[in-house]
Amino acid sequence: MSRPHTPQQPAFNRAALAPGLLGAIVLLAGLALVGGEWYLYVRYAVSILALILCVFAGQAKQWWWLAGLIPVAVVWNPVWPLPLSDAVVQGLSFAGVVLFVAAAVTIKIPADTRR
Repeated sequence: MSRPHTPQQPAFNRAALAPGLLGAIVLLAGLALVGGEWYLYVRYAVSILALILCVFAGQAKQWWWLAGLIPVAVVWNPVWPLPLSDAVVQGLSFAGVVLFVAAAVTIKIPADTRR
């Protein structure tokens, strides 16, 4: 007789996938708002999502992601905005999209084996 197959728990989870993809979407949608007063909400969302990804990168012990995510949180912070031209912000937005998607896809947090 064969034994029933019990599914194994995954060795990792992708907790960074949703905030990373959401951050990329916010940056792309925010391109239409650059320079306007509604861009403040884009700043809040991007900086918060970048900091969330920093936490997940730390949990995954993938510290190199902090080199890109912390500057994103600083550049888009709404409290002390940096005086950047609209063209620079748009260029940095595209770089941020690439960073968010790459982090979302590659950050893998080890699964809790104590369950």
